[in-house]
Amino acid sequence: MPLLLADRAVVAAPVALVTARDAARAGIRPSPHLHHRVRPGVYTMRSAWEALAPWQRYATRVHAFLLVSPDAVLCLESAAVIHGIPLFGETAHIHILSPAPRGGHRFGDVIVHTHRDGREIDRFAGIRATGLVDTAVDLARLVPPAQALSVADAVISRAQGGPLHLDELRDRAAGQEDRRGRARLRWVWDRANGLSESPAESVSRAVIEWTGYEEPELQPVFHSEGCTDRADFRFPSTDAVGESDGWGKYDLDDPEKARAHLMREKRREDRLRRGGHTVARWELGDAMRVQPLCRALQQAGVRPVRAPEPALLTTLRQSPRALPPAPVGHPPPAR
Repeated sequence: MPLLLADRAVVAAPVALVTARDAARAGIRPSPHLHHRVRPGVYTMRSAWEALAPWQRYATRVHAFLLVSPDAVLCLESAAVIHGIPLFGETAHIHILSPAPRGGHRFGDVIVHTHRDGREIDRFAGIRATGLVDTAVDLARLVPPAQALSVADAVISRAQGGPLHLDELRDRAAGQEDRRGRARLRWVWDRANGLSESPAESVSRAVIEWTGYEEPELQPVFHSEGCTDRADFRFPSTDAVGESDGWGKYDLDDPEKARAHLMREKRREDRLRRGGHTVARWELGDAMRVQPLCRALQQAGVRPVRAPEPALLTTLRQSPRALPPAPVGHPPPAR
């Protein structure tokens, strides 16, 4: 099942946090062997921190900041944590909105943003953040284009719990004085599609385009053997089917549900093959690395129909807005 925005939204810290003051009151002295300093004056257990995926570490840092600055207004990736907008890897900075029109600045890992255009401010479980429309438009201006597409898709996809319509995003951007990223926004608006059911599908669509393959049909439906099956992609010229797997699709925290899902997937895929469809399957990491996705398509008989776009493919590399991935730990999928 697709992950909903509500599933991704993190309105409380993923791990227990304690301030230095509260630790002192409890007679606890933070130890570097047992505790990880999330930010100055805020700690968590080191074992808990090391078990977190990159996006969970970022969410923890955001909530650690709110612990000491509860009245701050989150924006950009920090607001995305609260809305459940997909993030990739661990964002480098905490982003907050200044009430003043001028005077943006940075302190430590916190960037204080000013703005010429008004922003709607919402409150979630006592946390203030820019509204969903503003957050999505602001991110789409700044993050790499494939990630920007996943942001737009998520907030307009009913399957992902997105409540917005594409025209709302277009209109908000068009009404703003800020002209940064206009070309990127046009690219995103032209391709955003509410049929996309995951960040992996959104990124895959960008990579399929940039590597020169034909535009696939989204969420095609097939009727055979008395069953109705749906796939992520269908490539019209060959009738091949593409499946982009993402984390959370198989209820991995519940082994029995995961096993049942996998068995249903196998039976569905077998029906598609018996119906004459070759099946290409890949994961988000394959799309980000490009060549594994291309190999999966080629093995399914899908061939490029135009020249690739190397400049756009380079934007899939490490995002300038994210921390470098840790040498050991989780891969950097979207959540």
